Amino acid sequence: MRKSFDLFFVSSNIHKYHEAKNILDSFGIHIGFLKSDLDEIQSNSLHDIATFKATNAFSKFKKPLIIEDDGLFIDDLQGFPGPYSSYAFKTIGNKGILNLLKNNRKAKFVSIITYCDKLNLESFDGKLNGRISKTEKGKNWGYDPIFIPNNSKKTFAEIQNKNKLSHRFKALKKFSKWYLHK
Repeated sequence: MRKSFDLFFVSSNIHKYHEAKNILDSFGIHIGFLKSDLDEIQSNSLHDIATFKATNAFSKFKKPLIIEDDGLFIDDLQGFPGPYSSYAFKTIGNKGILNLLKNNRKAKFVSIITYCDKLNLESFDGKLNGRISKTEKGKNWGYDPIFIPNNSKKTFAEIQNKNKLSHRFKALKKFSKWYLHK
């Protein structure tokens, strides 16, 4: 097992770490995991939340790191749950989201990756448009069983290559280009 890392992924969500690790490994960047419940500000801006969490994590761990904040933005719900996606998932879950929707099921996932070290604080975004399914399909974590990317008939939970097209992939790809050339 690898004992040294280029940087660390800080989160309380091991699933996000595994996805980020698989994606970044493909770019030759090796990350370790620091499990931590980071303080999170209440904001309508994913960027502001991610920046706050990254600077907070760096002050705690003093290591080069990235954090990720993301949200599911549903058109018919005026962007809800957006930056409150984690809370909405914990309280009403996928079934609650499905019960709120009528005909307009357009949605997008947005991911913000924020890197922090002694000298740098940089953020990178990734967006993926799609729609919300009428029922949960497939087994996975989070909103994967109800989100169908554009040009697909399957939910994220049913797609084999999710890590090659997701909002997280897009943000991590931008980060990787920057990180490998900084």
